[in-house]
Amino acid sequence: MEWNEELQSFTYPCPCGDLFQITKEDLRIGEEIARCPSCSLYITVIYNPEDFDEDKSKGKKQGNIIQQPQQQIPVA
Repeated sequence: MEWNEELQSFTYPCPCGDLFQITKEDLRIGEEIARCPSCSLYITVIYNPEDFDEDKSKGKKQGNIIQQPQQQIPVA
């Protein structure tokens, strides 16, 4: 994933043409799902939570993030 300054989010290209997105704040609170705003796909983000602790993250480059594509199943 790459940091997108305009969106203030980590992003990754979605097969639909949009971007999966997750913010630093989402990662700090333990969120692991980056969603695409244009379709039902989402990815599970694998990261080191220590890289996103508020005290440690100031002025440091964020750690590596790995993504795994998944299909979201609609709930009736």
